[in-house]
Amino acid sequence: MDIPHAWFAPDCSRCPRLAAYLKAVRDAYPTYHAAPVPPFGDLSASLVIVGLAPGMHGANASGRPFTGDHAGIILYETLHRCGFCDRAETRAADDGLRLRDCRITNAVKCVPPGNKPTGAEIKSCNAFLRAELADQEPGGVILALGLVAHNAVVRALDIKQSALPFGHGAEHELPGGRRLLDSYHCSRYNTQTGRLSREMFHAVVDRARVIVDQKNSG
Repeated sequence: MDIPHAWFAPDCSRCPRLAAYLKAVRDAYPTYHAAPVPPFGDLSASLVIVGLAPGMHGANASGRPFTGDHAGIILYETLHRCGFCDRAETRAADDGLRLRDCRITNAVKCVPPGNKPTGAEIKSCNAFLRAELADQEPGGVILALGLVAHNAVVRALDIKQSALPFGHGAEHELPGGRRLLDSYHCSRYNTQTGRLSREMFHAVVDRARVIVDQKNSG
């Protein structure tokens, strides 16, 4: 996938703390990707899924969003169930998995210490998300995984945060006929504590499937 430069810079070092952390991670884990992680999927996808940031031993290791960690288990299984993915499991970035009319990206492209980017880092990386979402076709769906991703999307769209409150299962109308859907993040913590069940996550992605099918048949 030839990702537009406005969406992603593979050598980005604009956030000093993240750049320093990536260097330390490369030293500690020489086989890890340990660099900004690019979006993955169709360039013209109707469904764009926005996560928080690469997981330390997931996307940061594999180089592909949600690949190699617990969150990816429920995400790719659900995308396959709803026809957005050609298989239910992913093992590595070179395993041949393909997304269908779907793309996965992150609000912050580099792994942050403790999986917690600062507000300044989220804001700095927002220019990439802004450009990526600006290129989405009318009628599409943005699925935000968690509050940080939701707020990053709203910022990227130049909408007041108070106008679109986050809530699991919430659906917001956007300019251009697009929709923003919210879900709790499919992290190990959320799924193991019961905050997010498979059924809850399935319901949100099922709704995305309905909207995308309506767009494509219109």
